[in-house]
Amino acid sequence: MSFETRMIPSVKSANHNYIVVAKDDDEIVGYVYSNISSKETYSNGFATFFDLDSVKTDDVGCLSQFYIKEGYRSRGIGSVLFEKSMEWLSTFKSISDLFIFVSNGNDNALKFYQSKGFKISHQILDGFITVLRNT
Repeated sequence: MSFETRMIPSVKSANHNYIVVAKDDDEIVGYVYSNISSKETYSNGFATFFDLDSVKTDDVGCLSQFYIKEGYRSRGIGSVLFEKSMEWLSTFKSISDLFIFVSNGNDNALKFYQSKGFKISHQILDGFITVLRNT
């Protein structure tokens, strides 16, 4: 996965995009990318990310990408970026279903999202991705 194969298609297919960048002076040390997309976006030739019938509306919210540079983790930056993302997603009153997708082996991210109230829903791509959902 790369910028060209992950970020660009996500931005182009989303109805709304939101990116927050954390900087230390001029150095980018983290970011969060969230979007509002049609639920059908998440059922394609690559994978079906969740049961479309389980989603109450036509669109879903997704915290799609999240990164904190090594050396800046465990300083609260991730919590601030997460909260900014959740605040933005909550402005879409018609959206009730929120998803986060975590790569296999990223146990720290999984625990972080669970500590923020997200629950494991299921796994996709033979366990390569764990899908979390708001409660």
